Amino acid sequence: MSENIPIKNVTPGDAQAAELYAKREKIHPRSYTGLFRNIRLLGVAFLFLLYFGTAWLQWGERQAVLFDLPARQFHVFGSTFQPQDFFLLSFILIICAFGLFFITVFAGRVWCGYTCPQTVWTWIFMWAERVTEGERHARIKLDKAPMSANKLARRSVKHGIWLTVSIVTALTFVGYFTPIRELVPDTFTLNIGGWSLFWVFFFTMATYINAGWLREQVCFYMCPYGRFQSVMFDKDTLIIAYDPRRGEARGSRKKGVDPAAAGLGDCIDCTLCVQVCPTGIDIRDGLQYECIGCAACVDACDEVMDKMEYPRGLISYTTEHNLSGEKTTMLRPRLLGYGALLAVMIGLFAVTVSGLAKVSLDVSRDRNVLFREVSGGDIENIYIVRIFNKSQVPRSFVLSVEGHPQLRMDLRQDSLSLQANEHLQLPVNVRLDPQYMDGTNTSITFRVIATEDSDITAEAESRFMGPRIR
Repeated sequence: MSENIPIKNVTPGDAQAAELYAKREKIHPRSYTGLFRNIRLLGVAFLFLLYFGTAWLQWGERQAVLFDLPARQFHVFGSTFQPQDFFLLSFILIICAFGLFFITVFAGRVWCGYTCPQTVWTWIFMWAERVTEGERHARIKLDKAPMSANKLARRSVKHGIWLTVSIVTALTFVGYFTPIRELVPDTFTLNIGGWSLFWVFFFTMATYINAGWLREQVCFYMCPYGRFQSVMFDKDTLIIAYDPRRGEARGSRKKGVDPAAAGLGDCIDCTLCVQVCPTGIDIRDGLQYECIGCAACVDACDEVMDKMEYPRGLISYTTEHNLSGEKTTMLRPRLLGYGALLAVMIGLFAVTVSGLAKVSLDVSRDRNVLFREVSGGDIENIYIVRIFNKSQVPRSFVLSVEGHPQLRMDLRQDSLSLQANEHLQLPVNVRLDPQYMDGTNTSITFRVIATEDSDITAEAESRFMGPRIR
């Protein structure tokens, strides 16, 4: 006879069902100084200059970087791309993916901590919060205080700065799709178009809500990167970690006290590492997916170690192998594999871009007339030929048709001179004596060649249609 396994109920009598969603506790990061903060400031300054400055650069008579959707032209400095060049976007996305994989395997979430737009704009919004509402303790006190004229004024200025930054951010983003030198004055004179106004409003609200209100919630619940980072980490990945062998046991003490003599570790339990964290975690609890790798806790802890005259590095960039006293291997198969694939993709992209044609040719048949017989008994087909000068200089082109020696082509436009990035669309009549036709249709090829450089050429295939001859 089998015995039942005894079951003991350990659920507290007053236990309630766990909530699926915990209420957000507002985080008030404390200001700090340090090496990694300075690196981040330099990086943010560069990214802001790149983002806000590039939109205003000119390249000849046009904006240097402009994604002109109505014209279906995408200008990037000296290059102009068309929708058929969108396969290059696949290259760019693959390069970005492998770049992110490589960086993550090597140095963890440095992208999140230093260059992610959500992080960068959140830091800007927290700066506005600090200059209008004060330091951490003052902000906490202000949150708990009842509404007053002082509180209303401070909050109004803060939100005014947030909205200003959001509007400038949105205008710049839309300025990459609509010429920004026209967009900005049109916005302030209320002459802005409906779609431009919609997208400016949309990205203003997106920036304002994400960086001002959601903040770390975007990293916790909306961004998938924090969730799958553990799959990409290994024990040789650089992470921000607390050294428990050196820090434990924690405890406060006066400066100059030997921690070993007091039976303590180097951690004085000041909690500054928690107070400066933009996601509100305690790094001493170990590696957590909420950690964005910003190194704020490293700077704060190093400052405390300096004051206590202890060695720096209680919290530092390190690896799991280092923490356990083992040797870290930097060149490992996974890292080398991602690096090799990244190099290959960058090389393929460079070769593809350098080999892009400087002229494109598109040919379509006139849908109104399949074919027609003209005087003399010839069969005539009409085609719509589109030529696009993709180079940055004016060029003249010669158009020809191949497929049979007796093909004759009539152009309704003698000049095939195109300015830089100019389209030309023209009808072309092609004639052929039906006795030279093999069946009801014959394969033909249109070719366009630049008169100044015969290497600049493009071709397009089509069909020449005719009646069935018995």
